[in-house]
Amino acid sequence: MRFPALCTITVLMLSGAAWAQDRLPEIPAAQQTEAQRDASKTFLEDRKVPVFGPFVPLLRSPQLMLQAMSMGDYLRYHNALPQKINEFVILITAREWTQQLEWQIHQPIAVKAGLSQAITDAIARGERPQGMDEAEEIAWDFSTQLHHDKKVDDKTWARAVAKFGEQGVIDMAGTNGYYDFLAMTMNAAQTAPDPTKPMLPPLPNH
Repeated sequence: MRFPALCTITVLMLSGAAWAQDRLPEIPAAQQTEAQRDASKTFLEDRKVPVFGPFVPLLRSPQLMLQAMSMGDYLRYHNALPQKINEFVILITAREWTQQLEWQIHQPIAVKAGLSQAITDAIARGERPQGMDEAEEIAWDFSTQLHHDKKVDDKTWARAVAKFGEQGVIDMAGTNGYYDFLAMTMNAAQTAPDPTKPMLPPLPNH
């Protein structure tokens, strides 16, 4: 089954149920503290968009939000991995946490960067994708081992260093960790996804 169809079914299944209440929704400008207003201004100047997504709950800790923005800027736009592989890692992380908004933002970016729709479909189903190229296979093994085993075995480490270099390997670990952090923040805050966009289906036995 193709991912859009799967997600349409999922949205229909969920449409009758209310989403959990967003615990930390957007703070109206008039209600923000001075530190929050300053952080919001800095975010707008840097990203050219208002505070959004995971940065909405993070705004409750303005300095943390700004530090998170800075790390995100590096990991999204300047790290040593090809964009396709970096976005692949983000999708793996979003699926691990069933983080809907993270998925909604990054799945289209990943496809635009060259990741196949079939691979994103498999990730959404919680399956190891078929037909991965060497770089994708290494990134999958590296990232899923970190999530499930809390370590990376010697064979996968050696393949990752040979393919991406030591900086690339550290950046891959950093991308996994950063998007874990964002997913944990949004899951704890119950940050609302966009109900008009495709959703990750629930995983079996979850």
